[in-house]
Amino acid sequence: MPDAPKSTHSTGPAAQAGIRGALAAARQWARTVKRDVYALYLATRDPRTPWYGKLLAACIVAYAFSPIDVIPDFIPVLGYLDDVIIVPLGILLALRLVPPDVMAECRARAEQDRPSSKPRSLIGAAAVIATWLLLATLCAAWALRQFG
Repeated sequence: MPDAPKSTHSTGPAAQAGIRGALAAARQWARTVKRDVYALYLATRDPRTPWYGKLLAACIVAYAFSPIDVIPDFIPVLGYLDDVIIVPLGILLALRLVPPDVMAECRARAEQDRPSSKPRSLIGAAAVIATWLLLATLCAAWALRQFG
């Protein structure tokens, strides 16, 4: 009787170490994103940050802290795009608009006194709800013109 084919999956110590390393890197990246969001919040309150940097940073922070996502997480794949792609890209853009010395101070403050729980932004939630309502209204108006 021929031998059974060997599995191509490696579950040995090297593969497990690779998975652990990837998970550790992902956790570190998530911590960095959380720290930078809080640091951007602090930067919006710093008078040395230009108004356009404050505006973009405030939008990013409000969205990141909002309990409501533009793309709900229960939608497969797309639901996590905002958390994994949109928010980090917004953070990168906002970081370019905040002076480096201000951002360094805000990051240091964020590391020292990071809140134990994620702050909630009612303004951010209201902005997301208003956006969804506006889109629903526009879709309804379009449908009425097309079919009504």
